[in-house]
Amino acid sequence: MIDLKTSKKDFPKDFYWGVATSSYQVEGADLEDGKEPSIWTTFVKRNGTIEDGTDGMIACDHYHRWQEDIELLADLGVNAYRFSISWPRVFPKGTDEKNQKGIDFYNKLIDKLLKKGITPFVTMYHYELPQILQDKYNGWESRDIIQIFGDYAEQLFNEFGDRVKHWITLNQPLRISHRSYIDNNAAPGTKKSVQLSFQVAHHLLLAHAEAVKRIKKLDAEAKVGISNSTIFVEPVNEDPKNIAAARMMDQFYNEWFYKPLATGEYPEELHHFLQERNWAPVILPGDMEKILCGHDFWGVNYYSRSLAVFDTTKPFMFSEAEPVLECTPQKMEIYPEGLVRSLKKIHENYGMKDIYITENGSDDFDILNNGEVKDDVRAGYIARHIEGCLKALQEGVNLKGYFVWSLMDNFEWVKGYTIRYGLVYIDRNNNLKRIPKKSFYDYQRFLNS
Repeated sequence: MIDLKTSKKDFPKDFYWGVATSSYQVEGADLEDGKEPSIWTTFVKRNGTIEDGTDGMIACDHYHRWQEDIELLADLGVNAYRFSISWPRVFPKGTDEKNQKGIDFYNKLIDKLLKKGITPFVTMYHYELPQILQDKYNGWESRDIIQIFGDYAEQLFNEFGDRVKHWITLNQPLRISHRSYIDNNAAPGTKKSVQLSFQVAHHLLLAHAEAVKRIKKLDAEAKVGISNSTIFVEPVNEDPKNIAAARMMDQFYNEWFYKPLATGEYPEELHHFLQERNWAPVILPGDMEKILCGHDFWGVNYYSRSLAVFDTTKPFMFSEAEPVLECTPQKMEIYPEGLVRSLKKIHENYGMKDIYITENGSDDFDILNNGEVKDDVRAGYIARHIEGCLKALQEGVNLKGYFVWSLMDNFEWVKGYTIRYGLVYIDRNNNLKRIPKKSFYDYQRFLNS
């Protein structure tokens, strides 16, 4: 067992302890019971997009084994579970008509969670845009999607809002925009354009604001937030060029998705950089006022830090230096201090809102041996970041909850099934058998401490 320097009793009694998943990564049944294709259904079919050539057609088969998975949650001892709703499962055509079988699935899931004393935190959009909206409007490239997403959010609230009180509009708009349109390693991944990337990012923030407005109109007491990819950025050394590169990296990864929601303005330096190159998004009158929407909480998805180095061969004049501290097997630096400092920055600079760590976790070697998985790297990573949570609380951060990514090994996007992040091992050679890992039991002991 990892020697944690804290216990659950050191945290507020109303603190949320949970785990997280997303629909495409765990549900499977991708075209079953009325579900239509998403942009990921299409993307994974393209040769070379997924490292091991796999897809999410079956994934963890959570769609059929959800009751077993809720029992795992109850056994773990969490009081919250973050999951996403698959847009093409509940509204296959976008918003025109609902798929009752999809609605029924989430109703059963929510009801069983509540019966077990587990609070649902629901993500409305975790990358699963209905393919029909991509075909008809070019997806997030079009302003039409803003109102369509608002309609979708309103319909979700009408279906589930009597029981779901915590809503996350979007997961990691950074990945939806930059990873798709600059790196081409996320769906739809069909175009490469810096300008389109930032246009999509702008539309995402407007869609978030529209969803907040719609839900607050229906229920002023509902809690609505957004989950942002949050990378702690530092220069590789004190060279002024590397310091400037770190500033640009921080604005690219973090501030572009935090600052406008808090201040109604994009980061000035990066925005000017984009304008000089004709890469800036088209911003219509009134857009920034809409984006300043007054949501209730920040969702922080934190994994590691990045060390910035000045690099004129890159479009934004920065690249990432090799990590210097202890790393996971996938070379992700283990740096809980970056979590603490990121939380303090968000708390101090972006409004004194509630903050939830909506994703935090680690890869590991994950070797199944005699029915056990001793994932010491992951267990240690989680322990150290829980200690970081307590430190942030002690330093005045309004932190309200912590969610481990992830409950179970799943389809990790372009990495397929080549890496694992779960507390529960999914044995893909044995009927997707669920095997709790050492980290599961360590987290369980902490939750009972």
